[in-house]
Amino acid sequence: MAKRVAIVGAGMAGLACGEALAVAGIRPAIFDKGRRPSGRLASRTIEVGGVAYAFDYGAQYMTARAPGFVERLRAWEAAGVAAPWPAAGPDAWVGTPSMDAPLAVMAGRLDVHWSAQVERIERAPDGWHLRIGDVVVGPFDELVLALPAEQAEAMAASASLALAALARANRSQPCWTALLAFERPTGAPPMLEGDAVIDVAVRNPAKPGRADGEAWTVHADADWSARHLGASRDEVARRLTDALAARLPSLPAPVHASAHRWRYARSAAGGLGHWRDDAAHLTACGDWLIAPRVESAWLSGTEAAEAILAR
Repeated sequence: MAKRVAIVGAGMAGLACGEALAVAGIRPAIFDKGRRPSGRLASRTIEVGGVAYAFDYGAQYMTARAPGFVERLRAWEAAGVAAPWPAAGPDAWVGTPSMDAPLAVMAGRLDVHWSAQVERIERAPDGWHLRIGDVVVGPFDELVLALPAEQAEAMAASASLALAALARANRSQPCWTALLAFERPTGAPPMLEGDAVIDVAVRNPAKPGRADGEAWTVHADADWSARHLGASRDEVARRLTDALAARLPSLPAPVHASAHRWRYARSAAGGLGHWRDDAAHLTACGDWLIAPRVESAWLSGTEAAEAILAR
């Protein structure tokens, strides 16, 4: 009988795990609290005055070094949902027309249940059961937690003390992000990096396949974000606009300014690849188990699938 596998989390790690299992003939059920593919590859288009401003407000690009991930990116390029972005380096890629485009392709081929927030996991004699609101789904022979470390810790607290402890030891750093739109091109370079407030600021229209509207994503420094974690979105948008204006003295006033708070932005660097408890049929994957990169999430999810298939 084919294994019944549940995956909690439909970001890059969870979808990569699902893809690898599907290739082997196992169709996992994937559950995610979001309404569509997103996670750290989040993108959004805002229209102001009839002009479209396209923002990638999570990861700004993906690096590809492992042969398997390079091959996957080239397949996405052939499908029109990824392209190299030399401005960020020789091994940098972006999703097209937005960073979340590859995730949408992956999810479209899998059994993903959106708006399905798993509140509790329980191990019973017949397998794993997941509580989603008033509904319990299962049993599943295998369970994969493809979540940020903090969420994995909370989910595993009643099921695996070992996984909860590992996740607790690999905390993420927060990040405030501003989405700024301007009426006219700034003439600035594609990216600005490094000062006491800004970690990186990116001109989204400098990427391939984007709308022409002058849309900037400004990621705040991790320490700055931690100090201002409780600030209002309006205050953060104003402060990050001022920080960008200090770098670009001719910057006009934005026609749109908003802020997004990432509580779990930059993951830890666990260096493990994935985590597995064979006896419990429980697996965890995510970039926090390798290093804070999109490629790490894909590698971790793929490794998790291989560990399940090896059983």
